[in-house]
Amino acid sequence: MQPVAIDIQQNISLAPFTTLRIGGPARFFSEITTEAGLLEAVAFARQRSLKLFVLGGGSNLLISDTGFDGLVLRIALDRRTVSTRSGGHIDFTVPAGLDWNAFVLSVCQQGISGVECLAGIPGTVGGTPVQNVGAYGQEVSGTIVSVRALDLETMRFVDLSNHECGFAYRRSIFNTTHRGRYIVTAVTFRFDRDRRPQLTYADLTRHFGDAQPTPLEVYHAVREIRHAKGMLIVEGEPDSRSAGSFFKNPIVAPDTLERIASTLHLGPDQIPHWPAEDGRIKLPAAWLLERAGFVKGYAMGNAGISSRHTLALINRCNATAADILALRDAIQHKIKTLFGIQLEQEPVQLG
Repeated sequence: MQPVAIDIQQNISLAPFTTLRIGGPARFFSEITTEAGLLEAVAFARQRSLKLFVLGGGSNLLISDTGFDGLVLRIALDRRTVSTRSGGHIDFTVPAGLDWNAFVLSVCQQGISGVECLAGIPGTVGGTPVQNVGAYGQEVSGTIVSVRALDLETMRFVDLSNHECGFAYRRSIFNTTHRGRYIVTAVTFRFDRDRRPQLTYADLTRHFGDAQPTPLEVYHAVREIRHAKGMLIVEGEPDSRSAGSFFKNPIVAPDTLERIASTLHLGPDQIPHWPAEDGRIKLPAAWLLERAGFVKGYAMGNAGISSRHTLALINRCNATAADILALRDAIQHKIKTLFGIQLEQEPVQLG
């Protein structure tokens, strides 16, 4: 393969590439637009024994104030989306660098259901399988057929099936068992052309009542709801300077529900919860935060909690990563003390 000219920059501030607008500089930085360029960039890092970090939309990311002493690859692969039809299905193979919401909108505009509840989630297509992005009753794993990625162990491009990706709640092999091994370059999604929106989330069922909305109508409704909760990135709105939900909803044993109910002098049925895998239950982290005193609009120096969404920690005014982490630690400590639950951070932490 002929060498590809790639632009390697130095000492580039990473804060502008994140939705939190926080983070120090990258020692080296390169924007990747082709798979050949990706191979060259990885070779550059290995020749210099540099650590690698793959940056997508920067929406689920907290970068340290000291930055990253390695090579940051901003995945901007944006070749044309390819669609194929077979029987009652339609597949879309989508480059990793495409804006996620733009893809969702294009699918919904075609009257296709399957990702409409994931509208308004910031970031790129390549980041969605890593975290198994989900919202309002949908997860990307429900439509992903395969993920194309560079295997850094073999330096070959591979196509991993849905099963091989090991999807679970907010998890995949990409952020657990095989963290750091793969760099996603494309994702193939499959949709049933006859499928209609199935609304299970309370906010959406209240919004539509008995109506049978189109995927595009659901798309717009989800964006409205996310905006009302401060979970839509809108330039100039302070609540938008967040990394989305900062804590995962904890999945606990059934006796934990009873213990929390006893602590708060409530009946177990008065605590919102949902069934999860292996007989366990999922608790809403936002509910726990509010009961612990961390309510919407809570401020701790330059960091705080969104005035619209309890789980969104925000950059109120020139906050540093240290400010966000101090607030995180205070929340985790109190939740652990009151309820015996260790909340798990959702955003990736770099540096």
